[in-house]
Amino acid sequence: MTVLLHISDTHFGTEDAAVVAGVQKLVREHRPDAVILSGDITQRARSSQFAAARKFCDSLRVPRLLTLPGNHDLPLYNAAARLLSPYGNYKKCFGDDLEPELEFGDVLVVGVNTTRPKRHKDGEVSKEQVERVVQRLKGARADQLRVVVTHQPACVMREKDEPDRLHGGEMALQAWARAGADLVLGGHIHLPYVADLAARPQQPTPRRTYCVQAGTAVSQRTRHAVPNSLNVIRWEPPSAGGQRMVRVERWDYDVVDARFEETHVHELKLGD
Repeated sequence: MTVLLHISDTHFGTEDAAVVAGVQKLVREHRPDAVILSGDITQRARSSQFAAARKFCDSLRVPRLLTLPGNHDLPLYNAAARLLSPYGNYKKCFGDDLEPELEFGDVLVVGVNTTRPKRHKDGEVSKEQVERVVQRLKGARADQLRVVVTHQPACVMREKDEPDRLHGGEMALQAWARAGADLVLGGHIHLPYVADLAARPQQPTPRRTYCVQAGTAVSQRTRHAVPNSLNVIRWEPPSAGGQRMVRVERWDYDVVDARFEETHVHELKLGD
């Protein structure tokens, strides 16, 4: 079985040390094969905040790490840096690749950089990015779980979150679903949920694909009366002719017990 840890919106610079320790403990217990950090790694894109985030990621001692920048990972108040080197501090700690991929065993994870320095907090996915992901998905093996990662959500559950939705998100979802995407992971709005895109009354996708959002991982900037939370994804290819299934677990931080505890479980049927 392959185990993925999906976290988002760590906002280092506002992190809670006790919750950081809680994530480290969960990782020791569950031993994930990879960590996926879907943006807003820092609060204000400062070098010290990126360094703290890198130290945290290294402390987990997980063999694989995929990170994406979020809008908070671009300088806000330093206009010159935002214009001339918007990803400078990010690259110093997490590398030059802004659209990384992981492919190992029975998993393919494709990252998409949805930040745009000129858009402030809004995200966007271009036609060229959509097509790049489509081609990667079409080349995936039948036994692989196919995952796409963005920062801003490609799908929202509440009308009030529509302004924060990824520009071009619906176009991307339809194309990626047709190409074989199983999960589209995101963050940004600090609200965890799982959405069955094929079951939507409007614009259902042509095959089973799910939008999986992560909440606030370790930051004190929790919202929507939701505690710090993260997702654990468990995948094992079925035997010949079996139903493809993936388990998505939401784990919330319990202040009294000072640990993350499983609160929601989704057993998701996947398309062929």
